[in-house]
Amino acid sequence: MENKYLKRINELARKAKENGLNADEQAEQKQLRQAYMKEFREGLRQQIEQTQIFDKKGRETTPKKVQQIQRKNGWRQD
Repeated sequence: MENKYLKRINELARKAKENGLNADEQAEQKQLRQAYMKEFREGLRQQIEQTQIFDKKGRETTPKKVQQIQRKNGWRQD
C-alpha cells in the first residue's frame, strides 16, 4: 500500500525537474516530506520495539532496553 504522502511528493518532484516549483509548492513539498519522515520513523520504531531477536541456539538476545519497552507496553510477560 502506497503511503498517502508519496503520490503528491512524487508529483511535486517531477514538476520540480520539469518546470520548477513556486514558493507555495516548495513549502508544500517540504511539509509533506517532514510528515512522511515522521510517520516512517514512528512505524520503524514500533516495528523495532515489537521484535524479539534469537541466536542460532534459540537463546533470546533482544537488547535489555527493547525488552523493557516491550514489558512497559504489555507485549511481553516475562
